Amino acid sequence: MTGDTQALVEVAELCKWFAQPRRSLTHRAETIRAVTDVSFAIRRGEVLGLVGESGSGKSTIGRTILRLWEPTSGTIRFDGQDITRLSRRQLKPLRRRMQLVFQDPFGSLNPRMTVEAILATPLIIHEARLSAGERRERIAAALAKVGLARHYAGRFPHEFSGGQRQRIGIARALMVEPRFLVADEPVSMLDVSVRAGILDLLDGLRRGGLGILMITHDLSTATQYADRILVMYLGRIVEEGPARTVVGNPQHPYTQALISVVPRRDPHDQHKPQILQGETPNPVDIPAGCRFHPRCPIGDDACRAVDPQLAPAAGHRAACIKL
Repeated sequence: MTGDTQALVEVAELCKWFAQPRRSLTHRAETIRAVTDVSFAIRRGEVLGLVGESGSGKSTIGRTILRLWEPTSGTIRFDGQDITRLSRRQLKPLRRRMQLVFQDPFGSLNPRMTVEAILATPLIIHEARLSAGERRERIAAALAKVGLARHYAGRFPHEFSGGQRQRIGIARALMVEPRFLVADEPVSMLDVSVRAGILDLLDGLRRGGLGILMITHDLSTATQYADRILVMYLGRIVEEGPARTVVGNPQHPYTQALISVVPRRDPHDQHKPQILQGETPNPVDIPAGCRFHPRCPIGDDACRAVDPQLAPAAGHRAACIKL
C-alpha cells in the first residue's frame, strides 16, 4: 500500500434504512434495514475491498458515502470535512473529488452519445471555463490513461467490447481528477480474459494516490488487489483486516464459508466446500442476536441472544461470540 496514514474517507456508525409504503390497508409499513452501524476508513493510495453476498448492503454503502443516497444516521467525512448533511449546492464542488465506476459497462454509457461527448460532460459541469480544445486534450489524456487510443473518441459505445466500455467508464470517472473512487463490481459483467486488465488499471490508479472502495462478491479478486477487506453480512461488517490475513486465517464462520467455495489452484486439493444452508434473512425482519445464527454451522442459543460486535481475533477483527 502506498497511502499515507491520514484518512481520506471516514465512515462512523453509518445506517441506511429504506421505508417501504404499505402495499395495502391490511399490510403494515415496513423498513428495510440495508446498512446498520458500519464504520471504516480509507486512506489515500489504498484499496479497501468490500465483500459479501448479493443483498448484503455493499452497493448501498458505496452510494450512501457518495451522498447519492441520503444516510439515515451516522457520519461521513471526506478529506477531513463532514459531508453527511451538506446540501446539493454545498456538495457540488466535492462531487469531482468522489467518483463512481458502475457495475454495468453496457447500461452506464449513453448509446446516443459519442465517447467524446460522454467524457466531456463532467468537464462541462465542473470545469465550464475550459475551451473545446482544452476539453479534447483532457479527453485524449484520459483515454490514454485507461489504455485507449485517441481516435476512439469519435465512436459510439456499441462499437466497443465490454472491457473497452468499462475502460471508458473509468476514464469518465477520471476526467475531473478525483481523489476517491467507488468501483462497484467493476469486473463482474466482464469475461475472465479482460478482468485482469481492468483490475490492473485500478491498481495503477491506486499507486498514483487514488483511494478506492472496491465492491465485490469475489474474495479471490479482493485478496489479489485490496489492501484491506471488510466482510459484510446482512448490512453489518462481520470481519475486517488486512486482505491476506483475513483470507489466510478467517475467523467468522461466514467468512470461512465464503472462502471455502473459492476454487483451489491445486487440482489435488480435496478441501470440501462449506455450503451455507437456507437463504439470507429478509432485511425487513432481521433475526435477533447474531444475524448470521440461522445459517451458522456453530450457532447455539447464546448466539440468538447476543448481537456480537467486532473484536480482536487472530491479528484482525471479527464479530462472533465463539471466538
